[in-house]
Amino acid sequence: MSQTLRFYCRDCETAVCSSCTDIEHRAHTTLHLTDAVDEHRSAMHQLIDRVTMQKIVSLCGQKQPLTILYIVGNQLEELESWVRGVESGCEFVEKALTHCPAMEVVLVRKQLGERLMDYANMNVPPAPRENSHVKFVVGNIEPLKTAFMHVGSIQSNSAVPHQTSATGEALRQVTVGRGSIVTVVTRDHKGEKATCGGAEVTAAMSRISATVPRHGSNSPRASLSPRASSKSPSGSREELCQPQVLDLNNGTYEVAFTVHTEGTYSLEVLLYGQPVNGSPFTITATAALEEDSGSSQRSVPPHTLPRQTSHSTQGIAFSHFKDGRIAVADSNNQFGVRGRGVGQMQRPTGVSALPNGNYVVADYENKWVSIFEPSGKYVSRIGHGKLLGPKGVCVDHNGHIIVVDNKASCVCIFQQSGKLLTKFGNRGTDEFQFAGPHFAAVNSKGDIVITDFHNHCVKVFDSDGDFLFTFGTSGEGNGQFNAPTGIAVDANDNIIVADWGNSRMQVFDAQGSFLSYVNTLADPLYGPQGLTLTPDGQIFVADSGNHCFKVYKYLQ
Repeated sequence: MSQTLRFYCRDCETAVCSSCTDIEHRAHTTLHLTDAVDEHRSAMHQLIDRVTMQKIVSLCGQKQPLTILYIVGNQLEELESWVRGVESGCEFVEKALTHCPAMEVVLVRKQLGERLMDYANMNVPPAPRENSHVKFVVGNIEPLKTAFMHVGSIQSNSAVPHQTSATGEALRQVTVGRGSIVTVVTRDHKGEKATCGGAEVTAAMSRISATVPRHGSNSPRASLSPRASSKSPSGSREELCQPQVLDLNNGTYEVAFTVHTEGTYSLEVLLYGQPVNGSPFTITATAALEEDSGSSQRSVPPHTLPRQTSHSTQGIAFSHFKDGRIAVADSNNQFGVRGRGVGQMQRPTGVSALPNGNYVVADYENKWVSIFEPSGKYVSRIGHGKLLGPKGVCVDHNGHIIVVDNKASCVCIFQQSGKLLTKFGNRGTDEFQFAGPHFAAVNSKGDIVITDFHNHCVKVFDSDGDFLFTFGTSGEGNGQFNAPTGIAVDANDNIIVADWGNSRMQVFDAQGSFLSYVNTLADPLYGPQGLTLTPDGQIFVADSGNHCFKVYKYLQ
């Protein structure tokens, strides 16, 4: 026999009769149904007030539109759908509270209470989820008449600053003089990693406070980035190396920098002019531990950083990229004037010798290659207007000059007259592409062996620039690299590679199989750069971290 529902069970959230309160719901908390109706009606009115349209309008108007309507079209549709859901839910509850019997009022909260609560607590982002970045990338326009499609392409990128992160030990502490790298991973508004490059990532560094270096602290290591001058509080000039950003074309970017003075620095990383998550970062720079120099170390003039060495009939030549000079060991010969004019050198980074004894010098900042007589007399320059940032240079068996364009991530081959014979490679991670190539060498077959700095490998091409094979991966094990730099080939076509980040030299056979290390235990390296072999079985290597070049016995 049915009974009238007069009570409400809080535990079960349902209306019950008097018999049920004595049987199934005896241990539960119950109250009169009329009291429950009043309580539920009050709670539902409070939920409606929290999601009123006045709050929706206020949230939507907190910030002005940041971009064109079509960019935020999808987000606008989501918000409108949400508003319609709120309006529909509120209208339904209002009608139920006004016109429905008491029993239905009790059931309304159970059906729509959670939904209204979700609407009330929803966090509506005021800023657009997408950015308005669109960039035109210039392609190959030389064969414009026959291949107009190669003019270029329009690219866009979905990365947003608040989801983009920067990682690396260098965000907390760095060592004075050592090159440091911070990895930036771009993500879209959903937090998913971007898979393409092209985003506008910039970085800037400023000094917060300075610490007077301890006496005898280790000398700075060569920087990966261009240098900028700033004034210290005392008025003296000091070096403040501004970060260099490398696009790895996979959504990841590397910010490389070097500080030259102890103290506290601020590193700001921006995406499309807005700080990434956590930026700016406070970095502490401390001095490196002192290291003893072995007898094999040969000093260079102070305030210079040796880059590349080359053997010639005159002796061992090496470049000072800060002083704009070339020095020749064993002949007491050095030449060069710093400057940007013809015959001057602004940042020499690579040096090699022609069959006639003349020196070929790659000048990174002047964007050309200069040729000098052994006496230092200027002869000519090549590559002007064709190079962006030449670093390594070598000469093949035909006397052709092979130039590694670090900034353009390509290799150019010139005649001594300056005529460009061929050009190969571009920026990327594929087997025929480069990411900051450094130096090159030529084997007995005329094949060109190139160190690919940011791809952490060595790549081999034939004399025409066709890809042959690659070897090496990122790491610290046998046959692995952490930013390879200098390279040379011996009489048996074995390949000697300077492993900059791991501070060592490795030896490989002609096919790229690991053979051994060069023994440097007696006098450890600290960021080796260029290297060369001598006929009597010695290796000359530019030790950029110790500001010197060193000589080791090559046992093969």
